[in-house]
Order: sequence, then C-alpha cells, then structure tokens
Amino acid sequence: MASHAIQIKNLFKIFGPRGRDYVDMVKNGMGKAELNETHGHVLGLQDINIDMPAGAITVVMGLSGSGKSTLIRHINRLIEPTAGEVVYDGVDVCKMNENALREFRRHKTAMVFQKFALLPHRTVIENAVYGLDIQGVPRAESAKKGQYWIERVGLKGFENHFPNQLSGGMQQRVGLARALTNDADILLMDEAYSALDPLIRVDMQSVLLDLQKELKKTVVFITHDLDEALRLGDKIAILRDGKVVQQGSGQEIVLRPADDYITAFVKEVNRGRIIQAQTVMKPLAGEPHGPRVPGEMTLEIAAKQMTESGQTVAVVIDSAGRPIGSIDLQNIIAAMVTPKTHETAHMAAA
Repeated sequence: MASHAIQIKNLFKIFGPRGRDYVDMVKNGMGKAELNETHGHVLGLQDINIDMPAGAITVVMGLSGSGKSTLIRHINRLIEPTAGEVVYDGVDVCKMNENALREFRRHKTAMVFQKFALLPHRTVIENAVYGLDIQGVPRAESAKKGQYWIERVGLKGFENHFPNQLSGGMQQRVGLARALTNDADILLMDEAYSALDPLIRVDMQSVLLDLQKELKKTVVFITHDLDEALRLGDKIAILRDGKVVQQGSGQEIVLRPADDYITAFVKEVNRGRIIQAQTVMKPLAGEPHGPRVPGEMTLEIAAKQMTESGQTVAVVIDSAGRPIGSIDLQNIIAAMVTPKTHETAHMAAA
C-alpha cells in the first residue's frame, strides 16, 4: 500500500563545487563557520532526519538562514542533496531519473510561494489550470476543476480578473487554488503567507485548515513565525543553522523546549491556545461530575466553557465520550503561566 508520508534521512547540503568532499568532516564536528572560512563552502543542511506524516501538516520553522527553504526544495529536488535521502512512497526522490522526477513534480507535488508566482498575463482561471495545461489535460476538463477550486478558496466571480487586479490575499488564494487544482498528494508551502498583512494571514491559515480537514494532503509548510507554526502544525520541526534543534507537536515544544534557543521562542506564546485538557488533567476521584470537555480541547476554550457554566471543575472525556480525568480552573491557570511544571505521565507517554 502506498504511503503518502515523506521521510527525510541523513540529509546534508553543502553549497560549493566539492561539497561531497566535506560531508565526513561535517559529520566529525566541523561547523558552519570553519567550513566557510577554511574551505570556502557553505553548510546549508546538516544531518536532517524528519518524518513528515501522511495527511498531516508538518511545519518547518526557523529564522532567516536556518535552512528551511533549502530543505523544502529538496522534497521536489529543485536543489540536489549532497548526501542523504528523501523517501516518498518507498522511493528515494534523490535517485529518480529525469523522467521519474518530472512525473513526480507534475503529478505528486504542488508548490505555493511567498510571492504568489502568478503569471501576470493569465486570468485567475488560467492561472488555476496552469499545471493541468502542462500535463496536457483538455481545457474543458481542467476548467471545471479550476472553477471548483476557485470557488472553494472564496474567489467566485473573479475568474476572469488578472492578478494585478487582485489584493495580495486574493492572489495567494489563486496560488492555493492552482496547487489544489493540480490534485497533488504533497503540498509544499514556502513562507506562503509571510507577505500578507496579519489579519489576511490569519484568514488564509483558516482557509488552509478548513480545506485540510477534508483533503488530508501531506503538507509541508515553511514559516519563521511561531504562532503560525503552532496554529497550523500537526508536527513542527525547528531548524537553526541547518540543523534540527527540536521536533514534535506544538504542545511538546511549548511544554518541553529542548534548549535556551527554543525556550526564548516559546516564552511569549499563549499557552492556553496550545495545551490540551488531557495533558494537564488529574486522575478521576470518585463519581465524575461537572461539565464534559473533550481531551483535545485547549485550556483556553475549556476555561471559557467552565466559567460560562459557573463550574470550577470539569470532566475530561475521550473521543468515545468516556471520562478519563478531571480538570479544575486552578490547574488550568497554573499550566497557562508556569513553564515546564505540568509534564504529566500522559505527556511523557505521548
């Protein structure tokens, strides 16, 4: 059975004419500065290992120069690796021949760019079907698909407009419609929302999350914004200087930052929007009573519901509605303000 997960294994990228010659030196501890100063080569990625689950959004996050855009371009091999593998459906993309790679790019992947990358002389509908035109799909068929996705991203009525007649947020919707019209398994989104105003950006995040509930694409999303990463990511990998410094769920990263670098990142985060009720619940004592809250509900929403119903204690339930623990306003407040104090057994087992 085909798996739409992506596995990145032992991936290195060293920019320069003799990159391969230096992989072993880097493995043995040579750093970015020394490689550059002594050998005139630039270390882009260093021993990257990330499993990107099928049907989920994996966010790769990092500041400028961390290697995140270099990494996403290895998935469709716009950049050739110096060493390592990118495995999809059991096949290493890095070993594909020219024809196989062309088919993979055309049919399996679609990319959404920061600067929209729309063709200015083509209308919205013509931009949406561009990928299908390249594949040789008859226009009658592709136009039907393109129209469907234009409507799904909220652009009905704008089919015959040109990109320069649209706002930035609308242009990015066209970019998303084009990627979805292609019907690719993998959606690669490189800083896709970074050029947008904050409110439009949040709006586009909602569009993606709503579509993803239904489509279950394997999405790789690049960002330098932690709030965006936490909102979108089923899994998050944080890069620094070409290395993965931590990966896991948003909760794991917020509750257990791996080092001072990540601690500084997560310090300002609204923990109540990330941490779930089941993470900080206590064992049930006696007969459960009080309002029911689902285990994956965030603390912020749970606290709101409890306050509105005038209760200080709630029963945490699993997906089948069975009571699995209890939560009170006191431990919600403690979890929202105190770093690293609520690593429960449940969290350790996760």
